[in-house]
Order: sequence, then structure tokens, then C-alpha cells
Amino acid sequence: MDKYLSGQAILMKDLYAHLPHLYVFVTVVECGSFQAAARRLELPRSSVSKRVAQLEQQLGLRLLQRSTRRLNLTAEGKALLDAASPLLPAVQRLSHLTQESQLAQGQLTGHVVITSSTLLGERFLIPLLSDVKQAFPGVVVELRLNDEVVDLIAEGVDLALRIGKLPDSSLVARQIGIKRWGCLASPNYLARHPAPQTPYELAEHQCIVLKTSTYRLDHWSFQQPGGDSFQLKISESSIADDGRTLVAMASSGMGVIWGDPAWVKAEIAAGKLAEILQDWRSNSESPIHWVSLGRQARNPAVEAVWQFLGERLGERLEERDCSKQ
Repeated sequence: MDKYLSGQAILMKDLYAHLPHLYVFVTVVECGSFQAAARRLELPRSSVSKRVAQLEQQLGLRLLQRSTRRLNLTAEGKALLDAASPLLPAVQRLSHLTQESQLAQGQLTGHVVITSSTLLGERFLIPLLSDVKQAFPGVVVELRLNDEVVDLIAEGVDLALRIGKLPDSSLVARQIGIKRWGCLASPNYLARHPAPQTPYELAEHQCIVLKTSTYRLDHWSFQQPGGDSFQLKISESSIADDGRTLVAMASSGMGVIWGDPAWVKAEIAAGKLAEILQDWRSNSESPIHWVSLGRQARNPAVEAVWQFLGERLGERLEERDCSKQ
């Protein structure tokens, strides 16, 4: 044990290199389990376990003895805990002071990765990025538009816009809007294929379905006038792998799509798309969430953009009648 305590000075000297993982390690010890620490840190359990393992690898030490029932500190882990515990509160406070100072002086710097589905990002997020740049000129925003479901931790993503119910996780999610659903087609297509009068007639139409590697939107929701809601399994004549392509294909006259009419107001105003089956529109809706890792995983730049865009995205979605129709 003496050699580990004597090595504590070395650990203190190198603490700065391991701070990103030290807070997670200390929290795991305080909570007694990875799961409890994940709840406190608002991080996935897998991320907590991974960060502790990375810390052990960096130090070349075994810090925790893991069993099915409990975690026990090794001698090395206790030495590190003793060295780190007094330092972390000061580091936390320094981080907050640094962020406040940078914001006050307009000097906030950093790199923020944001992901969104294609149509949602194009119509609502991109128009706000110039405001982000004006507010935080030193922050580099990397935007990734993709209709696949992205693993934030695995892909190195800081913030995400997501549609639909979120699976149980420790991600922080703020609902900022609602997506509603309806059927749309181009006037050109409808001139060749008279508009269906009931959803059941869609079987006789060319329908374009959104399909990615993780989901397939081929069950469309409807509601009988004054009656119950129901879903129809749609047989596709064409497939698109992202929302922007889906809208472009429908606008070109290829067939009927299922989406939010409020998101394609420009195409409707330009005579490229028209809503059909309006009397059968379902009351079903999908929540839109602004998603992030837990607060402890957000650096000052990410925290600033998280707060800044969270408010403005909700306002923009409300203005475009996505939350109220």
C-alpha cells in the first residue's frame, strides 16, 4: 500500500491529463454502481463504464474490482480517489467561471457537433446557425444531416434533433415541438392519377416510402371522419432513404408521400405539392426532441449552443405551426 500512497504525488502531477474521466470515476465510487452513477450523470451506463475503463488504461492501474453485486476500490483506486476528491470541486467551479467569463467577453471557443434528420435540419435548424455564429463567433459548428438513428457517444455527437418517442436512456431530452402527419402528392401526379377519396384507395396509387437501415415508415395513420384511428400497411412503388429526397421525389410527380404538411409549405405555395385525404388526417403526432448528453459531458461551448438553440428551435417550430394546427 505504501508504494501506491507514495505514488500519489505522481498521480497528482498528472491529474490534469485525466480530468475528463476522473469525475465519472469519483461519481461511480460515491454511488456504488455504474447504473446509479449513470442516472446521476445523465449518461448511458455503457458510457460510464467505458470512461472508467479508459481511465484505468491511461493510468495502467486497476481501480475497481467488479462483481455482480458490488464494486470495491482497489488500493490503487483508493489512492487515486484520495488524490482526486479535493481537486474536482475546484475544477468544476473553475469550468463554470471560465464559461461565464468567456460568454461575457464573447470569447467562447470550441467545437460542437450537431446531428438532425435531413428535412428537419434543412427547414428549421440551418436557418438558425447564422444566429449561433453571430452569438459565438469562436465556436465551430459541425452539422451532420442524416435520417439514420445516430449513437451520440459512438459517433462523437454533442447535440441532436430527433423525431418520435425516445428509448429509455440517460440522454437529456427537451421536447420542443410536434410533428403531425398527412398525405401529399404533386398536382402533376394527381392530374394523371385522380386523388384517392379514402385511404384504402392508396393501394391503387404509387406511394413513396421512407426507409433507412434502422426503420421503415410504411404504416400510415388515418382516422375515419368522426370515428376511430387506424393504420394501413403501404405497398411502396418507390423508396427514399431521407426526408429531403422523399419530398423531391413527390414534387417531381413520382407519387404519394406521408409527412407533415407544415414542413413543406414552400412546396405547397409553389404548386409543387398538395395535401390529399385531409378529411382522413389522423390525430397521431410525433414529439420532436432536442437531445444532449448529460450536463457533466457538455463542455462550455456545447452548453452554450444547447441553451441557445433549444429556445430558438422551439420558437421556430411554433411559428411554422408544427406544434399547433
